[in-house]
Amino acid sequence: MPHASEQVPPYYHYAFPPPPKSRFQRLIDRLPAWAGPAGVGALIGGGVAYTLLMKPTSAGAADTPTCIVKLLTGFDCPGCGGTRAAWYMLHGDIPAAAHHHAPLVFAAPFLAYLYVSWTVNRLNLPFKLPQLRISNGAMIGFLVAWLAFSVLRNLPWAPFTWFFV
Repeated sequence: MPHASEQVPPYYHYAFPPPPKSRFQRLIDRLPAWAGPAGVGALIGGGVAYTLLMKPTSAGAADTPTCIVKLLTGFDCPGCGGTRAAWYMLHGDIPAAAHHHAPLVFAAPFLAYLYVSWTVNRLNLPFKLPQLRISNGAMIGFLVAWLAFSVLRNLPWAPFTWFFV
């Protein structure tokens, strides 16, 4: 029997061995650290390029590609105006961007910081950026505000008609 100061760690038995890793999981394990941030950066760059090339501010509601919710119901969906807001933000017109999609304008700096801090911390650079910790309450508050914005922007009387796009 071991002495009290020489405690043996508990030995755990699992009912089943862990499943073997799939080919995809093994491929992910072999990727370099910069591959994830580079892939996400490529997707962001593609979205920015699409937004700048399509000029969404000159397109009408029925032009392709169109929002299926707006086409079928006539209502602005929760994401309606997001591409136009992104276009205005890329051109520095924040009030016009907020007119088209205020929650996106509010969330954009947080999303940008989340991406930058994740990239810097993933690349094993000599410095680290603090992670942004968003509480559940803050996330629920943002989603409730976004839902309220989505409902209020469809009301047909002032002052809510300012949000109608």
